[in-house]
Amino acid sequence: MNDRTVIITGGTRGIGRAVADAFVDEGATVAIGARDGEAVTATVDDLEERSSSAGAVAGVRTDVRDEFDVERLVETASRTGRSGIDVVVPAAGVYHGEPGATPTDREPYSAVDDHWRTNGRGVFATIRESLPHLNDDARVLVPTGAVARDGEPGYGSYAISKATAEAVARGFAADTDYTVGCLDPGRVATDLSGGHGRDPETVAGMFVWAATDADGDEIDGEIVGLVEWKKATR
Repeated sequence: MNDRTVIITGGTRGIGRAVADAFVDEGATVAIGARDGEAVTATVDDLEERSSSAGAVAGVRTDVRDEFDVERLVETASRTGRSGIDVVVPAAGVYHGEPGATPTDREPYSAVDDHWRTNGRGVFATIRESLPHLNDDARVLVPTGAVARDGEPGYGSYAISKATAEAVARGFAADTDYTVGCLDPGRVATDLSGGHGRDPETVAGMFVWAATDADGDEIDGEIVGLVEWKKATR
């Protein structure tokens, strides 16, 4: 991946950070964005320490609720890499409340609004602002989870926002020539899951596989899970 450039929002923690580590280890140029500017700086320093001479690392304080922030991240990534952008991972997300304890009928409008703006519209903005810079064979890989589809009680507008993100991915897959799909790594131990689930590092390779070896036609507009990844790489 020495000649590829990757953008990861939410790249300072959770799945986003693990995916950033994985792409850096593969020699890719990686640009991360997150709301906490200090965390972005610290993460870039860590990534530079582990990166090979092949790829570069960049970071921009990015609030995905603001498309102009996203635009700056994308432009920075495009300048940092060799030519255009090859992979986009919109991993930024928020959860207001305790996972499983935020029923839809009791949520405040403020939580509904911010879940949608960050987890839904934020994915839209990340893909939309990336489009002018994407290389012809670029891939957009949207992290998702079963909560977006299974109607599990107690996940309220967070689940709704994740379903929105899946719909956004399908829309861009249908309306552009790029490969845009969703990756479901199962329950992963992050702040959004209350720390329960798999270590993010154990599923980061799924994103590298989807960006490189996976059949683009099987990803485009689809939801790819652990079973497909493990079957393809065993």
